[in-house]
Amino acid sequence: MTRGRLPLLCLVLFAAAACGRDRAPARHFDGAAALAYAGAQVAFGPRVPGTEGHARTAAWLDSLLQARADTVVVQRWTHATLRGDTIPLVNLVARFNPASTQRILFVAHWDTRPRSDGPAAAPADSATPVPGANDGASGVAVLLGIADALAAAPPSIGVDLLFVDGEDYGLFAEKKDVLIGSRYYALHPVGPPPLYAVLFDMVGDRDLRLSREGNSMVGAPEVVELVWTTAADAGFGDVFVGHEGTTVDDDHVELQKGGIRAVDVIDFSYGPNHSWWHTPNDTMDKISARSLEIVGTVALALVQRAE
Repeated sequence: MTRGRLPLLCLVLFAAAACGRDRAPARHFDGAAALAYAGAQVAFGPRVPGTEGHARTAAWLDSLLQARADTVVVQRWTHATLRGDTIPLVNLVARFNPASTQRILFVAHWDTRPRSDGPAAAPADSATPVPGANDGASGVAVLLGIADALAAAPPSIGVDLLFVDGEDYGLFAEKKDVLIGSRYYALHPVGPPPLYAVLFDMVGDRDLRLSREGNSMVGAPEVVELVWTTAADAGFGDVFVGHEGTTVDDDHVELQKGGIRAVDVIDFSYGPNHSWWHTPNDTMDKISARSLEIVGTVALALVQRAE
């Protein structure tokens, strides 16, 4: 057993007290505030790299995080696309208790898709950017709500909030120009390796059901068990359901390639027959404060469990 694995196994197999730690006080996640954060992102317009909405959102995120985190690291670079375009990309890392070597990493992508090309998208909408209330804004809203809670009650362990860019830009079928920000972070990590990472993507659906994603089960099954057990202990076993669901190529896969034990918390059944995904119908009326609060509460319980 390697030294790096022991803390994670301790988190998975035992309560915090069994690892010799006192339980930290519970923190409150404000679902209404998180919903407002999602609405603010959508109000900026599509967050497509190279657009005004993208630049305004990056500045807004930086401002919010600077006021909440101990340290904010901004990663800026340009990416040459398959078509030969050059797009500006920005990752932001909000760090709490940066001196701690025992860390948890929470992740969400903040960009939105430049075209509505989901299976249920109408041909006339193919050139329309996706509003991204759920696919983009919901995960970011959860991370911002976590930042609020940790600013109010600083953690005794290290927590990093990673906002990745360029997840949704290109062609998933060809694995071109997608998952760009997480791939960049895997090559340029900030701080010591985390015990584990949890990606939040499409977690605002009013009818939220979170099954165990396939690549997470292959790459970090013990982290999946930890997250779903924590959710059940918090009273959300009806939302974090026990069966294995869809296998998704998402940011956690790129983090796994970089040696991080990362899992994906995602509800990939969005709308009747998945009809709102990557369409103009991914709007604020489809997500709820309650769903965001459930996911954010589980994230904070993971922090508490590690303290």
